[in-house]
Amino acid sequence: MAADGANGDLARYITPAGLHLMRQELSRLLREDRPSVVEVVSWAAGNGDRSENGDYIYGKKRLREIDRRIRFLTKRVENAIEVNPAAQARRDKVFFGATVVYADESDREITVTIVGADEAVSTRGEITLLAPVARALLGHGAGDEITLRTPRGPEQIEILSISYPAAS
Repeated sequence: MAADGANGDLARYITPAGLHLMRQELSRLLREDRPSVVEVVSWAAGNGDRSENGDYIYGKKRLREIDRRIRFLTKRVENAIEVNPAAQARRDKVFFGATVVYADESDREITVTIVGADEAVSTRGEITLLAPVARALLGHGAGDEITLRTPRGPEQIEILSISYPAAS
């Protein structure tokens, strides 16, 4: 049961940059997108028969999508645990916010940055803190060999380097 609570907290971790982006999106939805769609829906509602009014039907659908996203972001921002990787004191081990270079069994070097679940973008080499490879790397240092459990079976990986953003 304690593990579930710990995973719940880990799922709420976010970098300051990630939290800033979520707040920006929430602000845009509330101040720009939603008022704009409400205006279109109000105009379309005044045009008579709503059952065949595409602007009204699409606008209501878009409004529901925006409201759903606003509720999601509001909850995520309120419950987020902001963790600044630049403030990490133990820079010799892998923790949240670390950029890790590791080698797989075929000596291919892979670079990943461990970030929050709401901010990971795989095309930038970011992985969520809850990803299997991140969980395997956590707490280990450069030079450590780790067994990563994959769908193909266990795979040995070696941590080559660990870095964190510079403290500001």
